[in-house]
Amino acid sequence: MASGVALRIVAATERDVPLILEFIRELAAYEKQLDRVEATEARIRETLFGAEPAASVIFAFSGDKPVAFAVFYFTYSTFAGLPGLYLEDLFVKPEARGLGIGRQLLSYLARLAKEKGCWRIEWAVLHWNETAIGFYRKLGAIPMEEWAVYRLFGKPLDQLAAEG
Repeated sequence: MASGVALRIVAATERDVPLILEFIRELAAYEKQLDRVEATEARIRETLFGAEPAASVIFAFSGDKPVAFAVFYFTYSTFAGLPGLYLEDLFVKPEARGLGIGRQLLSYLARLAKEKGCWRIEWAVLHWNETAIGFYRKLGAIPMEEWAVYRLFGKPLDQLAAEG
């Protein structure tokens, strides 16, 4: 419990699809990228709860109110020969920030990662998000400055796929 906040962390289920999309939109608005959200309830239902789930979602509840969520999936390190956990998104509603909720979610994910034999948790953060960067540094996380993130999507992805 942080700052007197009774927190319940639970795995999302298929009935939570509308809530997942609501959190995605709130996160996108915070990151000034709401216009880039293409996710729909149908797409989330298929990709998170279909035959081959691509990721998992957890929620943090304060009482009956959802105050935060995290989206994550497992990766693999060839150098370590071990799995890792990739944190795709972590979002705490503005009115619930500063109460230790983000730390509790990350602690939950750290325990899960250890249970699954993971040797690391990784994530990306926007360069301008100094609040998040400060929070992550306090946890002991370090930036991987020697790595650059590349993304292939849209037309270039389609073109490359068509070469085969």
